[in-house]
Amino acid sequence: MKLKITHSQIQNIIKIGLFVCVIAIITQLFPSQNKFKYQFEIGKPWSYELITASFDFPIYKNETELNREKQELLRNYVPYFNIDTTLTQKQFRKLITDYRKLNGTDLMFQELVLQKMQSIYQKGIISVEEQSKLQQNGKNSINCIFPNRLKKERNLNEIYTPKTAYEEILKNSPQVLKTYNLNLYLTENLRYDSITSEFSKAELLKNLSLTSGMIQTGERIIDRGEIVTPELYLILNSLKIEYQKRKDSIQQSALVTAGEIIIISILIVLFFLYLNLFRPRIYDSFGNLFFISLMMLMMVGITSFVINYSTINYYMIPFALLPIIIRVFFDSRTALFAHIITMLIIAFMADNSFMFILLQIAVGMAAVSSLKDMTQRSQLAQTALYIFLTYVAIYLSFEFISEGDIQRIHYKNILYFAISSGFLLFAYVLIYIFEKIFGLISAVTLVELTNINSDLMMKFAELAPGTFQHTLQVSNLATEAAKKIGANSLLVRTGALYHDIGKMKHPENFTENQMGGKNPLLEMDYEEAAKIVINHVPDGMELAKKSHLPEQIINFITTHHGRSKTKYFYNSFINANPGKTPNDEAFTYPGPLPNSKETAILMMADAVEARSRSLSVYTEDTINDAVEQMIDSQIADGQFKSAPISFRDVETVKSVFKEKIKNIYHTRIVYPELKNPESK
Repeated sequence: MKLKITHSQIQNIIKIGLFVCVIAIITQLFPSQNKFKYQFEIGKPWSYELITASFDFPIYKNETELNREKQELLRNYVPYFNIDTTLTQKQFRKLITDYRKLNGTDLMFQELVLQKMQSIYQKGIISVEEQSKLQQNGKNSINCIFPNRLKKERNLNEIYTPKTAYEEILKNSPQVLKTYNLNLYLTENLRYDSITSEFSKAELLKNLSLTSGMIQTGERIIDRGEIVTPELYLILNSLKIEYQKRKDSIQQSALVTAGEIIIISILIVLFFLYLNLFRPRIYDSFGNLFFISLMMLMMVGITSFVINYSTINYYMIPFALLPIIIRVFFDSRTALFAHIITMLIIAFMADNSFMFILLQIAVGMAAVSSLKDMTQRSQLAQTALYIFLTYVAIYLSFEFISEGDIQRIHYKNILYFAISSGFLLFAYVLIYIFEKIFGLISAVTLVELTNINSDLMMKFAELAPGTFQHTLQVSNLATEAAKKIGANSLLVRTGALYHDIGKMKHPENFTENQMGGKNPLLEMDYEEAAKIVINHVPDGMELAKKSHLPEQIINFITTHHGRSKTKYFYNSFINANPGKTPNDEAFTYPGPLPNSKETAILMMADAVEARSRSLSVYTEDTINDAVEQMIDSQIADGQFKSAPISFRDVETVKSVFKEKIKNIYHTRIVYPELKNPESK
């Protein structure tokens, strides 16, 4: 039995995978709860909240004091050297052998030489380098360890170097010994014993106390505004050391990690649940989910890096970039919800979590509120200013409440807020980059595309003036309808302006551009004429791609007729060929069907506007009937079965169209002509 996995199930598996990855990455970015997160210097005021000891810990001495005490203890330290007493006989035999080879006779005064060599090697010969090192370290003696492990302390003055050993052996000796090159047979027999020496040093340092007191649990350490004195510095540094020690506890680290995973999971679940329940269009698109998740991860990652690996104050991070960018591409509620969830996660990294959350939620609200109706790029600069003012107002208010003294306020944070707000201007660049990478379309781009003075729109108005006027009317109808049912009015307005640009290729074939002239399509075969009319859709796609229009706008071009038929030529074919079955595909638009509220609205607006131009009489009844019949026929043809639009939305759209068309074709009073006075 084969396991069948549907496309929907695959999408759900991918989304679950994304969900797990987001939690895993954020958990890795999370700093350890045992990490000491405070920075302090001697002589500087404490800029954080009140600190009390949450556990007992010792006060560690500073490095200067420890080094002084260590030097004091090591003053009595005597290094250990191994002495090789067997070297005497080896070197003496070598001397005798070498002398016989060179002179053919035995060495004179052998007993005297042997006695002197034994005396020197018994006291020990040390290298000049070792002797200099001992003298530099202030050592006057060493411990000599003999082969039988006996230890004997000797003064450095009693120990020889190769040079002083040679001088000693010649002292009070016959002159002839100077010709024997005895210095070649005097070599070091004292070797530094690092193991025994280090062990001896460690034993001495065991008596060194690393601490100078104890802090009890609950004991007050320091409060905001207090100056960090040398004594307080030692206590704070000791607390930092204990935090680092506790970080190594496996059990505690596991509990901390488990707590982090649970909190992060709950927050991310809430966000995904919000998208699923209230923004299904975003949730159903993996690309949108991935983009928003990436934005949240990017903000958490930047904060984690700044806190863990830099000395930069994290208030310099432009946290408001998150709601600004999400608002530009999606909507205000999603932007604010994503911002709040992200800031709640980051708050666990901040020093004063309460103040951080208060500031960032207020800033997020200011960001999405100032971009409610974004129609131009300059609004981003205004938003940056509003965010800075919000930062300053909330921060100063919080400080007034907590400090009650204007002198204790840290005004440096206002500079950080200014830098953070300045970074928001980079949103221009990021919006452009994200549009290209993720195929998104921002409100800023839509506003630019609605400019009818652009080169493409000017050419459209010149080549197909009738069609251009038609698109303007369709755009107005669709925009009003979108506003009423909560669709993206700016998107549908832009899509409406471009939906018929394919007619620019052969404008003379469409009645709105013929100015009452001859229609060339009426002289063609019905199927051929239908093909020419249908071709304005692929022609529009081709022109849109050459003009680098976004895919979202091209979607309006391909769906504005759905899979409907060219009714005029289709019905004419049937009437002219009774009993003959027509080739439906020859008269049917290629589609696809409208797949969103916006494309469905455009399809209705396009058909209704075209139908309204064919009315012979404009009355309330004729307009109402035309709108009802046109849209009902589209519903009957199944043109909206792929669009998430309800019957209630359709009825609202109908009422908007009726009112708008009545306003367009309203009757005017006839102005009376001026009578000629002379005719009386």
